Amino acid sequence: MTKNKNDELVFLPLGGSNEIGMNFNAYGFGPAHGRKWIIVDVGVTFGDLTTPGVDIIVPDPTALEGETILGIVVTHAHEDHIGGLPWLWPRLQAPIYATPFTAYLVREKLRDAGIDDAPIHLVDVGGTVDLGPFHIEMVTMTHSIAEPSGLAIRTPLGTVFHTGDWKLDDDPVLGSNTDVEALKRLGDDGVLAMVCDSTNVFQDGVAGSEGEVRTALAALISDLKGKVAVGCFASNVARMDSVIHAAEQAGRRVALAGRSMHRITAAAKSVGMLADVKPFLTEQEARIWPADEILYLCTGSQGEARAALSRVADGSHPFIKLGPGDHCIFSSRIIPGNEVPIGRLQDRLSERGVRIYTDKDHPGIHVSGHPCRDELKLMYQWVRPQIAVPTHGMRRHIAEHALLAKDMQVPQAITPRDGDLVRLAPGPAVIIDEVPSARLFVDGGMLVEEAGEALRERRHASNNGVLIVSFALDRRGKIVSDIDVRGLGLPGDADRPLGDILDDMAERVEQTVRKLKGEALEDEMVVEQAVARTLKKASQHIWDRRPIVETIVLRL
Repeated sequence: MTKNKNDELVFLPLGGSNEIGMNFNAYGFGPAHGRKWIIVDVGVTFGDLTTPGVDIIVPDPTALEGETILGIVVTHAHEDHIGGLPWLWPRLQAPIYATPFTAYLVREKLRDAGIDDAPIHLVDVGGTVDLGPFHIEMVTMTHSIAEPSGLAIRTPLGTVFHTGDWKLDDDPVLGSNTDVEALKRLGDDGVLAMVCDSTNVFQDGVAGSEGEVRTALAALISDLKGKVAVGCFASNVARMDSVIHAAEQAGRRVALAGRSMHRITAAAKSVGMLADVKPFLTEQEARIWPADEILYLCTGSQGEARAALSRVADGSHPFIKLGPGDHCIFSSRIIPGNEVPIGRLQDRLSERGVRIYTDKDHPGIHVSGHPCRDELKLMYQWVRPQIAVPTHGMRRHIAEHALLAKDMQVPQAITPRDGDLVRLAPGPAVIIDEVPSARLFVDGGMLVEEAGEALRERRHASNNGVLIVSFALDRRGKIVSDIDVRGLGLPGDADRPLGDILDDMAERVEQTVRKLKGEALEDEMVVEQAVARTLKKASQHIWDRRPIVETIVLRL
């Protein structure tokens, strides 16, 4: 495709810049009012204590709706890169391109959501895709999942290398090494911009090899007696393979615990991985298998409430029971923000007498899947971009990455936030617009705006409590029933029980209603507002809080 004088090459992150997770990046080519787009990854992030009732959060794609989207290209199958597809594909309606392992998991995820009509195109590992002005080469990388790909995106205005998530590993256990020769060829041909992972930019050295983890796990597991559980990310097939082989070398059989463990192993076997391991124990076999001869491979290493390890810690798992003399190995990193739930999970396991092993006390049983500073420096030496665009990080990661790129003699570094539209060419890289960008919350199976009323009320209730008052009025506005006041999430003590406080509230309500006259008594809305003001004022005096007040007035 030839270029014309009005063509521009632009980059638009809608997720993953100023945060770790929820990756959603778009590239546009053409004149300002007639661009064609590709999307790279559609991920999720997860809720926390500030989003009660919300587990999944996705980017808002509104800025691209109605635009010409040629395709969605997926770099790998982690949730923060594919988890948003079931929620957002119906709004994007673009064909999906992925390597076989990734495509398997994308297809299963969409099927679970009832989406059977999304066109999913298989791309060979190291293969190519042509989408209008974009010629895309899948460059083989190494990461903590099978078939990760960087994308060499060639356009008439220059080549962008989108690294995806990556690391350097000479012994990745499964899959191929990073295609360093392809990266060097890219550098020799000339790279306009590199959009690059910033996760470990503050870590000196290198991330470490999966092969070293295999050795460390084998040494640890071989010395253990009793039942052994290992918590790791199900998506890390190489880690699963290492755990399985360590177990088999120690004379143990493996049972899978957690839905995603079963799904990932099925995906791995569909592309020829995990072919040389013994069949996994069924739940029925695992219940009666000798303690010294079994290993449970479990989900939930991040302290997720409904995952396998959490249920083991609570004693509610249907076939895994751990106690004194048993062991639990955490072969995973702590994702920032998960420190508290992971600590609580490990405490609950310890209370059951289970011994805990982490990479802090047993170095080597986990390595990161993201590049540290020495790996980033090598990448810049090979690719030699004219523009560095750090992504996949909090603001401090992205800013530090830009400084590193400048130290590596990259002529220009730009640090966009989600919603910043960056013109990469022609001319120097510059932010030319800011498009609407937000987050959408999956709340009760529905996509709602971040500032939605339901979540706002839930947050308010979680901090301030709820008061519910109900009574009946006759046609003249006279109270003809008991006034019932109930409190949720509000305290009392021995000197002043909550029941006594609520009785006092009922008296205040009665006094308020009696003071209303004429038309005010005929309007339920006026009555409800007057009662709410009274109870909020009283609550402020008693608890220094202003709870939600729900008033129910029955007219007889």
